[in-house]
Amino acid sequence: MLIGVPKEIKNHEYRVGATPSMVAALVQAGHEVHVETQAGAKIGFGDEAYEKVGGKIVAGPEEVYQCEMIIKVKEPQPSEYPLLKEEQILYCYLHLAPDPKQTEALLEQKVVGIAYETVIDRVGRLPLLTPMSEIAGRISIHAGANALHMANGGRGVLLGGIPGVAPGKVLVVGGGVVGTNAARMAMGLGAEVSIMDRSLDRLRELDNLYGPRLKTIYSTPQTLEEALFECDIVVGAVLIPGKTAPKLVRGEHLKKMKRGSVIVDVSIDQGGFAETSRPTTHQDPTYVVDDVVHYCVANMPGACARSATLGLTNATLKNALDIANKGYRKALKDDPYLLPGLNVCLGKVTNQHVAADLGYEYYPAEELLN
Repeated sequence: MLIGVPKEIKNHEYRVGATPSMVAALVQAGHEVHVETQAGAKIGFGDEAYEKVGGKIVAGPEEVYQCEMIIKVKEPQPSEYPLLKEEQILYCYLHLAPDPKQTEALLEQKVVGIAYETVIDRVGRLPLLTPMSEIAGRISIHAGANALHMANGGRGVLLGGIPGVAPGKVLVVGGGVVGTNAARMAMGLGAEVSIMDRSLDRLRELDNLYGPRLKTIYSTPQTLEEALFECDIVVGAVLIPGKTAPKLVRGEHLKKMKRGSVIVDVSIDQGGFAETSRPTTHQDPTYVVDDVVHYCVANMPGACARSATLGLTNATLKNALDIANKGYRKALKDDPYLLPGLNVCLGKVTNQHVAADLGYEYYPAEELLN
């Protein structure tokens, strides 16, 4: 199979869809890999590293997008839509539910969109999303602590406090991978940390892990309000795979939050968990609504692009090889855990949540592939 690895063009996005070692594995399996020049240069993967393992360096996106399969990190940007072609395999993060324009473009171009964020494992976890969730959860506390600085519009609270001065309060909404990593980092900085979730089993697991250092709260509208009004930072870490994130923080909540407190919305890729959230970039990461600082960068792991690329490609390589070796139809039929990753196929929506959220007819992937 002819495989293309484009250079990412989203704002301050330096991750790359395949490392030289991943390209080496694909070449050794008999595939031809075209890598756009300078695709990984910013994070230490120069063109020569790809050429050394058998990759072919090409000049620009027009050449890369001639390939049968595209391996990248972030969803295609509007300038890339016209480059897509019918039955081209797009293997990357897509986050379609909150993005009707992208969804429409992928349907019009009739691509085969296999989204990292909805591939599952044997116990229903999200193995291709997990490494980025781990990074985003950890970054969320760094970003929130920085946003608390007075110069950035924050209330001037040092998360860890000092002797004689109380630490800052962090609320994490969602006890999954993002939330757990955020809580861990916040505790490491010495903050007073609470985490809320609707799963009592998960809250028990977290309590067993961290004991009294971490306050666990069962999530209801009332408990959320109480915790919101007391915290200095709230991290949005809610996820329903493939679906637009629920809007748990409403506009009226902000009026009762502490002046200069911070919302870090890690759920922004799926539309955000706050009504006042909108995607921002690493170049311009924050804005203020009702004296509450919002950090809503839609590609948070891109800030640590080398670590993120290594973590991501560790997780994506196996499925990439299966798709390339077998073709997408056989690979998806053979692997019931890869199959949920198929979000769009030849002009049809094959993810139930995306179809419901955007008003499309839903076509079960199993039926479409037969």
